[in-house]
Amino acid sequence: MSTDAIVLLKNDHKEIRKQFKDFQSPKATTAQKGKTVKKIIELLTIHTYIENEVMYPRVRDLLPDLEDDVLESYEEHHVADVLVMELSMMRPTDERFEAKTTVLIENVEHHMQEEEQDWFPKVRTGLGRKALQELGADLAAAKKRAPKKPSQPSALKKTIDAVIA
Repeated sequence: MSTDAIVLLKNDHKEIRKQFKDFQSPKATTAQKGKTVKKIIELLTIHTYIENEVMYPRVRDLLPDLEDDVLESYEEHHVADVLVMELSMMRPTDERFEAKTTVLIENVEHHMQEEEQDWFPKVRTGLGRKALQELGADLAAAKKRAPKKPSQPSALKKTIDAVIA
């Protein structure tokens, strides 16, 4: 298996897209959508962790010309993290569950497309094969220790509960 960082991240994207497709299937029941969203939450929690903790800081350090792209990516992850946190506290039968999941999917799809079409080629050119393999090994190691669920600080949960109510 390749340890190229971009290959690893694209493989994550492929797995996330499969879950999105399963959620959007007209044949999916409410219960199936609930299970799919749990898997989406797990995949996105792990993926954003390894990008935020390893990929983005390293690229920001090694390729300072891409700093604006990295900062935008952090903000896109923040939006996804908020939606993931809210979804993790909802039931599939909640009125806004499907709408919130749809917004998450749209935001994450946009982010993944930007990375794959614009950012990854710049990173590949700027870092080269050896650095991407070293970075990929670090991403794989981070994936093993990554959380699988979003952390839910009680103050944030209370705020979200108040907004949802």
